[in-house]
Amino acid sequence: MVKTGDRLNIGSSDLVFVEASMLHWPDSMFTYLTGKNILFSNDAFGQHYAASGLFNDEADSTEIMQEAVKYYANILTPFSRLVARKIDELKGMELPVEIIAPSHGIIWRQDPLQIVDKYYEWATGPAVQGAVIAYSTMWGATAKLAEAIAQGLNEAGADYKLFNVAVSDKSDILTQIFLSRGLLLGSSTINGLTLPTLAPLLEDIRGLKFRDKVGAAFGSYGWSGEGVAILEDNLQKANIRVIQAGIQYKYRANENELAECVAFGRSFGEKLRADS
Repeated sequence: MVKTGDRLNIGSSDLVFVEASMLHWPDSMFTYLTGKNILFSNDAFGQHYAASGLFNDEADSTEIMQEAVKYYANILTPFSRLVARKIDELKGMELPVEIIAPSHGIIWRQDPLQIVDKYYEWATGPAVQGAVIAYSTMWGATAKLAEAIAQGLNEAGADYKLFNVAVSDKSDILTQIFLSRGLLLGSSTINGLTLPTLAPLLEDIRGLKFRDKVGAAFGSYGWSGEGVAILEDNLQKANIRVIQAGIQYKYRANENELAECVAFGRSFGEKLRADS
């Protein structure tokens, strides 16, 4: 069994092995090539991304980092404590690193340790003080609520991103949730449930185990109106603290009710800023 610190001589260089269990597979391992000072990092520090060049200095740095955080948010978030411990261990080995070559994505050649520092920040640091509004709507009534809530957040000075789940990439939504402090979920009610387009997102929110988030729920309904309670239950199961009671309206909200939604968003934004 190969363990951390074991070496294999291959002539003029050694391969040094570093166990990296759950980053992100149980059998993951880093391999370091002495002499060339290359860290072959398996899935860690990679992206689901391809460019015309192989190296980070041959591609757009902003785009690479966006893909890197998307990869971390959607895959490695549940293992953040392991990530931080592994980086501490790796730094303690004092291996000079000139190149980091993950198994997929761009190879880090220019300032390669920048991605290690980013991983440590993502694993340990607080989210930025913004909010995500993610909603699904049947005939547009819930969309109107979401837009009014966004107006309220803006009035409170809180940054936000607004996503219609039915037409947005789920990995992009999850990345923004990872980077944000607040999450507002909205849905119409159908058959006593939320809209089915929300189900994959709700499942991932529970599974990814985001840290230090606060949330609330909103929605519209025609008959029974269970949607908001279901969304609040999902927030709680995801360990996202519900900081204000949800709101919902029958059919399409009138002007007074939309004004209440603006106030709802403003209140959430103020609590978000005060809770920082």
